[in-house]
Amino acid sequence: MLVNMKEILEEAEKGGYAIGCINTPNVETLRAVIGAAEDVNVPIIIDHAQVHDSLIPIEEIGPKMVEYAKNAKVPVCVHLDHGSDYNFVMRAIRTGFTSIMYDCSALPYEENLKNLKEFTKIAHDLGLTVEAELGIMTSTEEDSHGGETTGWTHETIKKTFTDPEQAAEFARETGVDALAVCFGTAHGIYAEPPVLDIERVTKIRELVPSTTKIVMHGGSGVDSDQVQAAITAGCSKINYYSYMAKATSKHIHEVLAENDGNMFWHEVQEEAYRFMREYAREVLTVFKNGK
Repeated sequence: MLVNMKEILEEAEKGGYAIGCINTPNVETLRAVIGAAEDVNVPIIIDHAQVHDSLIPIEEIGPKMVEYAKNAKVPVCVHLDHGSDYNFVMRAIRTGFTSIMYDCSALPYEENLKNLKEFTKIAHDLGLTVEAELGIMTSTEEDSHGGETTGWTHETIKKTFTDPEQAAEFARETGVDALAVCFGTAHGIYAEPPVLDIERVTKIRELVPSTTKIVMHGGSGVDSDQVQAAITAGCSKINYYSYMAKATSKHIHEVLAENDGNMFWHEVQEEAYRFMREYAREVLTVFKNGK
């Protein structure tokens, strides 16, 4: 069933678990992610990243996402991921997305706040959920989101971390429903294992109004213990994609090698779907946080 993100995040925070938010840039991934959520019996957020629009336009994949969401056996939110261009955000709304991440985090703080304050009022009037980002989510050299690489190390990214006091002010002023914060994760494939600042998450959750839920981006590649610690500290939405996409490519390469390339394209697609569904099932089980 198609739902608004706000309602499922409220339930997640109350229940002490997190909702997975996974990119679905093609039908195989879309089927796999929703199928995995049905297997585990948990709500799911499917999203289309603005940087993936060159792979498939939102007007083409978006209606399929909405259709699959409506027909799913579990609650499904259709979300725009990292929409930094206002015109693109409007395209997502016209396509039927129920939730929008309007990402102005690259702008100066005051401009980010002003843009989100104005946009959130409009979106709420339309019954949409709004996510923003505060801090700078850095990217590794293998970033499936197309972000800029900033020489990711444990030390260099600390200057990009979200300030808890500023996060509280931002949430109060803008009224956003979800806030992506930076505390040690990055987009893409990690060069070294990430170390999360869980105390920072706890402080942010303590200071930010309860109406704004806390989001972790760059969730793939983080070990399960740290993920669950972040959930317990206050993250109720976790974005995940890069490692699943990379693992699927590796799996298909191995399967093709085993069969000397003697496979039809539809067989390759179905094998990718099967592998991703199993992979996503394991990820969503971790996000349940033992619940």
